[in-house]
Order: sequence, then C-alpha cells, then structure tokens
Amino acid sequence: MSGEVSVRGLTVAYERAGSGPVVVLAHGFVGDAVSTWGSQIDALADEFSVVAWDAPGAGRSSDPPDGFGMDDYADCLAAFLAELRIEQAHLVGLSFGGTLVLSTFHRHRGLASSLALVGGYAGWCGSLGVDDAERRLARSLQASGLPPDEFVAAMVPSMFSPSAGGELVSAFIDSVKAFRLGGFRAMSRASFEDQSHVLPEVDVPMLLLYADHDVRAPVAVGEALHVAVRGSELVVLPGPGHVSPVEAPDAVTRELRRFLHSTQRGDRRSY
Repeated sequence: MSGEVSVRGLTVAYERAGSGPVVVLAHGFVGDAVSTWGSQIDALADEFSVVAWDAPGAGRSSDPPDGFGMDDYADCLAAFLAELRIEQAHLVGLSFGGTLVLSTFHRHRGLASSLALVGGYAGWCGSLGVDDAERRLARSLQASGLPPDEFVAAMVPSMFSPSAGGELVSAFIDSVKAFRLGGFRAMSRASFEDQSHVLPEVDVPMLLLYADHDVRAPVAVGEALHVAVRGSELVVLPGPGHVSPVEAPDAVTRELRRFLHSTQRGDRRSY
C-alpha cells in the first residue's frame, strides 16, 4: 500500500505492507523506498508490518527547507511514525539511512526496539574522519550540479560491485537519475554530521550488515562500529557492494529476518 501523510508542513510518502511487529526501512541519499527496499518490503511482509518512507527530498516526498540537517530528518522520521500511530519499531537504515536511525534513536529514546545498519555510518565524520568526510561532501555537492546522466555516471559505480546487474539494479539506477537537487544536497550535508556520540548510548540489539565489495562503507567501518557498540552483531556479506538490498536482496532479507527473529526470542546477550 502506498500512502502520504503531512509531517511538519512536509508531504511524506511511504510504502506499507504486512502485519505484525513494525519494521521501518530508511533508504540512502540516492534512491527511494521502492527502488531500495522493494524486495525486502515484499519478502518481510509475511511476518512483519513493513514501513518504508521516502525521505524529504526523495521519491514522492516534499523537498526539505534550507538547513534541514540530520536532527531534522530524525525528528521528521519520528513525527512520521507518530502520524502512523507507531510507538515502537525495528529501525533499519542503508547508508545515510543508517546514520538517520542512529540519530533517531538518540533523539527519540524508546522508539527503537532494535537497530540495523546496512552499510551505515556514524555520520561520515564519525566513521571516515573529518578529512575524508570533507572530500566526500565536496564530491557529492559537485556531482549534484551535473545533468542526470552524468550524475548517475559519477555516483553509481561506487554503489555496486563490478559484477552487479539485473532488473533491480537497473530500476535503482533509474531512481538515481531522478534525484532532486535540494534533497540530495540536504542528505549529503546531513550525512556529513558526526553521530559517533550516539554509539555508547545504544542499549538495544544492533545488527551491522556490511558487504565485502562495498567501497563507500567498507567492512572496516562496520568493524569500528562493532567495537564501539557493546553486544552488537557484525555480519559481512560476500559479493555485493554498497547497495546490498538491491544487489543481493535475498541475502539481506535472510539476515534481517534472522536478526529480527533473534530479538523476538530474546536469545541475544544482555544489553
């Protein structure tokens, strides 16, 4: 089911399917809910109520106002879930979405029953260091001024492994081509922000799901987060690149399902 709600003056579009414990899926700074998480929405709906939003500036949602930072995105996500009358959920984020769910956990304690970061960061500054983060931000803002085909050529090679292909990858590339200047720049700047201060606070189950061909959020990023968050679980997928939910949908779904089951059974270490 596709829907839209008004959140703090913004239209926020979303997909929702299934019933059961709520799983919220947050996409990265390119793409949207369906192009990123379509496979997981369909697959996990047999056991869970799956909600995937289009972040402000992406998909069918409104563009954010000037100066919209990660705190604003986190508050918007929390307000969006409140509009859907969701009081608690498993929060899953890819890349920018991973930073977003960390920030949401920090600002809205009690909302997250678990966290899953898929190729995620504690913000670019928090995971890559200031120098690398500044270079990445500069490259992203420079790319944002390119025509759509050139933007895709600049961004997509770092999103997938060299062997990636198929209809899902093609559909994702089409969504990247439809990027919106204001939204992409806002999410790039929000991604830059350091969220490493959140890591010692994490007291819910956390899955860190990384891919061994990811050049944007290398496995070393996941390893550092694993060290910083007591009791977290690190899983490395062999084969895919950064946008693993698209390139390796079955493997990502399998690991998410296993993790979600483990949180329900309570068979994880104490937090």
